[in-house]
Amino acid sequence: MFEERGIPGIALVTEPFRQTATAMATTWGLPGFRFVETPHPVAILREEETGERADHLLPLVVALLTAP
Repeated sequence: MFEERGIPGIALVTEPFRQTATAMATTWGLPGFRFVETPHPVAILREEETGERADHLLPLVVALLTAP
C-alpha cells in the first residue's frame, strides 16, 4: 500500500518464506518488490537477540528504502 502511494516500502521475511513473499508481491502487481531476509525462526528470540537482529538489519533496510 505504501508503494502504491509513492512511499518506499520494504518487507521483512524469514528465509523459508521468501519464495511465498515474492509470489504474493507478484500477484499484487509488485514484481521485484524489495525484501530484507532474516534467519528463521524469529518468534523464539529473547528480547536482546531481537535487538541484535534489528541492529544488524537496520542498515539493509535504510539502504533499500533510500536507493533510487
